[in-house]
Amino acid sequence: MRDSEAPTVQPLYTPEQRARRDASRWTLVQGILAPVQFLVFAVSLYLVVRYLLTGAGYDAATLSVVLKTLCLYAIMVTGAIWEKVVFGQYLFAHAFFWEDMFSMAVIALHTAYLWALFSGSLSPSELMWLALAAYVTYVINAGQFIWKLRMARLSSQVTA
Repeated sequence: MRDSEAPTVQPLYTPEQRARRDASRWTLVQGILAPVQFLVFAVSLYLVVRYLLTGAGYDAATLSVVLKTLCLYAIMVTGAIWEKVVFGQYLFAHAFFWEDMFSMAVIALHTAYLWALFSGSLSPSELMWLALAAYVTYVINAGQFIWKLRMARLSSQVTA
């Protein structure tokens, strides 16, 4: 295949979007919240699995899932604001459409956990299994975002 036949890669950001991204305080907020949420997730995952394996620590595991869910809500709200600043719409901008779509599943499962917890509709063990399902979707979604941002970084290095 000749160079002229090589497929072109659409950059994640236009120059204007990159400038807005770099100038936005919401970029920093996202950069802080993402690792905080991951740390809360890691501790919570340990507590949830410990409860499922030993039956000990239900209150700590429950509190950790609630805290993880609050972190998720915070990063989703601020992420929507960031997306509005950079792309002109709160969610489902072309550049992050599939990541945002999958984020809805993540939010739905975390919210289902809160609903089940406060309504008493699931047993403690069922709640922890629901938390694990929410965490699996979170890991997939985080991977989507990391992959997308890595590809954006690599494409910006090629075009620079």
